[in-house]
Amino acid sequence: MGLLKVGRPLTWEESKAHLQYVREHGVVQFMEVYDRVKDTANDDLFWGDEVEYAVLQLTGEGQERSVVVSLEGSDIMQQLRQREGELHDPSRNGCTWHQEYGSWMLEGTPAKPYAGFVTDLLEVETNMRLRRARILAVLPDGKIAPTTTNFPLFGVSQFTSPASEPQGPIARSTYVADTCINPHPRFGALTQNIRSRRGSTVDIRVPLFRDFATPEFAASSLADKPPPSAIAVPPRAQDTPTPLAPPPSSSAAASPSLDFSSPRGYMAGWPVDWPEVHMDAMAFGMGCCCLQVTFQSRDVVESRWLYDQLAGLTPILLALTAATPIAKGRLLDSDARWAIIAQSVDDRTDAERGIDAAAPPDPQMAGGGTRRIHKSRYDSISCYLSDDTPDTLNDIPCEVDEELLELLLARGMDSALAQHVAHIFVRDPLVIFEGNIEEVLDAAATDHWENLQSTNWNTMRWKPPPPSDPAKPCSPHIGWRTEFRSMEVQLSDFENAAWTVFIVLVTRVLLVFDLDLRIPLSFVDANMHRAHKRNAIAEQKFFFRNCFSPIGSSHCQSEVEEMTMEEIMKGKGDYFPGLVPMIYAYLEHINCDARSYQRIDMYLTLIVDRALGKTMTNAAWMRDFVRRHPDYKQDSVVGPTIAHDLMKACNDIGTATLQPKELFGSLAGRLNEVSAGQAYGSPLASEKVSADCRSELIRRIVTRAEGAGGRRRSNSSHIAAQERKSQYHHEMNGAAAAGLRDF
Repeated sequence: MGLLKVGRPLTWEESKAHLQYVREHGVVQFMEVYDRVKDTANDDLFWGDEVEYAVLQLTGEGQERSVVVSLEGSDIMQQLRQREGELHDPSRNGCTWHQEYGSWMLEGTPAKPYAGFVTDLLEVETNMRLRRARILAVLPDGKIAPTTTNFPLFGVSQFTSPASEPQGPIARSTYVADTCINPHPRFGALTQNIRSRRGSTVDIRVPLFRDFATPEFAASSLADKPPPSAIAVPPRAQDTPTPLAPPPSSSAAASPSLDFSSPRGYMAGWPVDWPEVHMDAMAFGMGCCCLQVTFQSRDVVESRWLYDQLAGLTPILLALTAATPIAKGRLLDSDARWAIIAQSVDDRTDAERGIDAAAPPDPQMAGGGTRRIHKSRYDSISCYLSDDTPDTLNDIPCEVDEELLELLLARGMDSALAQHVAHIFVRDPLVIFEGNIEEVLDAAATDHWENLQSTNWNTMRWKPPPPSDPAKPCSPHIGWRTEFRSMEVQLSDFENAAWTVFIVLVTRVLLVFDLDLRIPLSFVDANMHRAHKRNAIAEQKFFFRNCFSPIGSSHCQSEVEEMTMEEIMKGKGDYFPGLVPMIYAYLEHINCDARSYQRIDMYLTLIVDRALGKTMTNAAWMRDFVRRHPDYKQDSVVGPTIAHDLMKACNDIGTATLQPKELFGSLAGRLNEVSAGQAYGSPLASEKVSADCRSELIRRIVTRAEGAGGRRRSNSSHIAAQERKSQYHHEMNGAAAAGLRDF
């Protein structure tokens, strides 16, 4: 997570004297790198994913059972790194392990990036399964590591192992102990300095789910209104639809309800007296796990173009991967993590948030600490990056540091790129290490650039090549990269692989067919708001471009409209082909081999079924699990026994020992299990065995063969894939083909 340095981080008061220096020299360092590598071209496609895990401990039995976070993520990471180092050829089939914000968390990535071949798409799930198996191989008994977005009992009573008390000096949280923060000094400094800069502990508020016996609603004006369900545990189709957020005005100033950081925060999207779940620590947000995908572009122009094209998909995939229906032991009326994290790292002062415009300025802080900033450091993007972007698309506030903007323009940067960088540097650096300020050489390092770049956590991130390291002359070349950051981590490796492969294929579709998905950023922000809503896939519509041709093309009469998730994915009428048919068209174009096609078809089946509402999101499945649990009292409370059983079930889904039809539909039962025994390859042994051992092995094989009875596996899955392929080809030759002709 971000730039990890070794040393003593300065306190906020110590840092203030150096803020301006770091900001100015961060921009200089970016310009040095940009001038050096701006002409890099013809780089190959390399890409990879990041998956985060939570280490939990199941405790007790019977009605005493519960689950807690196990604060040993760093120890487990070190064991995994040691095992990787012992492999003879770790790059051949390996993993890389990284620390994360929470001391119960760790992150896994492939040891080397995937390349630009269809067969590389199949390596994603294989490597994800390998990562899970290797974690299982080092976990002590009673510990699990599911890929859940957050821990349902985080901040509730004694929820850690070892036990720890809140109200520590770093977070000063009423609910969370400082021991939950990774011991690396950067993480504690981030927590403390965010709190110090804003002048208070962070204030996170998300809407509480209303069930029949939820006590908080009895005291509100909503008491006489019916709950959101007709029966105790309703089918999804009987849920009362959540009202749509109002469509955004073309004027950003007229859309305050879309600002997650308005005086009411994210709760601005709910009635004034809607009960809230309150949280007060960075760990509630940065303790959330996610799925991120980074890909290298051919050159700087392509990287900027893909950044823009994918920005409009970030809320769409946030809704489709929604997996956060619980926080601090309560069911939520929202499904996604993003707003929780945005509030958890919001370092803006009251004046910057628009709450206290009369606050006195602090001349050492960016903008004096009083300049209005409309978004948290963790939010959707505020400007497009390509230099051909029409002004009508950048229709929301995008604050910049005017002096740094002029510096960038004077250096020859185009206005779009200069605005992007100057917007990043409208904020202050949060962690400055002693001895790493003026000592950093601008021509040789990018520490000050990365200080700000790595703490602007937007839905998309544009990543220039790192400077070359003279100490590592054989280091691989790294080009211009774009990172897709909005997706929630999924319970299974199959799902995580499906979404990873999907976004990579979308980038190829965009490039090969020369499509344009850009819409006004006010619409993107409106979609982000809607993506958080409970059951957003079924009950919300999203603004999307209904014509893939370049903006301004004569083929496009009306470019943006509200669409259902089904329409976005499968197409609408005879004018919009949909994203999934476009992927099938691309696979046809590249003559995808049958084996790869079969697996990709399974991934796309999962995605289409979810968009159609045939299967549940992770969030819907978990909420349904809680509401059907025998210990649930219809009060929106997720108790210890419920949390225990839910986390165990989530872990079983991760290992594929449980494959709920509600999540996987027709694919349930077709996924292979993951076990610790698959963690490391078996060597081709040559040592002799005893005669008794040999006889026993032969006996087992003979017995197994007799029991098998000559059964043969069917080829039905391949046939089904080919039938679906033919069906999509028929669709592409029919109504959707009208949309294709517009390219």
